[in-house]
Amino acid sequence: MFSFGKSTQRNFTKGMVTDPKWVRSAKKRFHRFLRLDPEGEGLTRTSGVYVIWHAGVRPAWIYVGRSADLAAALHHHGHNRAITKHEVHGGLYVTWALVREEYQDGVVKYLTDSLKPRVENPEFRPTDVIPVPVTIPGAN
Repeated sequence: MFSFGKSTQRNFTKGMVTDPKWVRSAKKRFHRFLRLDPEGEGLTRTSGVYVIWHAGVRPAWIYVGRSADLAAALHHHGHNRAITKHEVHGGLYVTWALVREEYQDGVVKYLTDSLKPRVENPEFRPTDVIPVPVTIPGAN
């Protein structure tokens, strides 16, 4: 699980980026979103941050979120037409990172500001959230 010590907390103000260890399949590829079995991946009652995007000619970031139950959140988004309609643009992909709850809002803020996902997260309304810089999925 990704956790921050005191030295890492100081690095936020220095602009340091943390690698949250975005999850990939056993074949080292990102998971196809609509084919994912969240329970099979052990995501029931697992807390973390997730990112959904589509590949294709013009790849785009679709959604950034956090949840105390990643399995439930991903099932919910699998029925959200605003998200699933992007499947035709090269397939939807998903990854997640096990981020401690106290840093999740900061990570979501950083990713939302950086990636500018096409579907707004209605549950995330940051007011005074300090962004927590992390590597972008696929950047490493």
